[in-house]
Amino acid sequence: MAGEDGKAGVRKGLSIVVLAAGLVVLAIAAVVLWRYAGTGAGPAGGAVRIDAGDAALVALGRKVYAANCAACHGAGREGEPDWRSRKEDGTLPAPPHDESGHTWHHPDGMLFVITRSGGQAVAPAGYESGMPGFAGTLTDREISASIAFIKSHWPPEIRRRQEQITRQSQ
Repeated sequence: MAGEDGKAGVRKGLSIVVLAAGLVVLAIAAVVLWRYAGTGAGPAGGAVRIDAGDAALVALGRKVYAANCAACHGAGREGEPDWRSRKEDGTLPAPPHDESGHTWHHPDGMLFVITRSGGQAVAPAGYESGMPGFAGTLTDREISASIAFIKSHWPPEIRRRQEQITRQSQ
């Protein structure tokens, strides 16, 4: 009987460890989804899908981009020269927002969070981002509009691929 009680105790202890480990994994997954997928980060707390086919949104985005984004990312969305090489301060130059850049590799939710909160909001530990946040400057609609404007200039294949990335992230 003593052996049976010992085995039951070990099983109970093991069950608690497995349960605790499962809760830790769920907590980490929730943080990753919130931070990178855009869930809960967009307007009205919902998942973010930005329609580059919405003519009114794109028109607003053209104005927002010209006033707030073009100084760094270029009027033609070409980015800063040598954008893949770090500056002396360790940050990277502003990337292009055309098909030659990496903007389209990210889901709408992440683009929204980066624009609203700055690049540091999604940067890995130890990485210093030069992208400022615009939460105090732009409304959620204006942030979405600037992204719609950028997306509206991508070739159809790039738009389809980025839309798929967005769907998969939600």
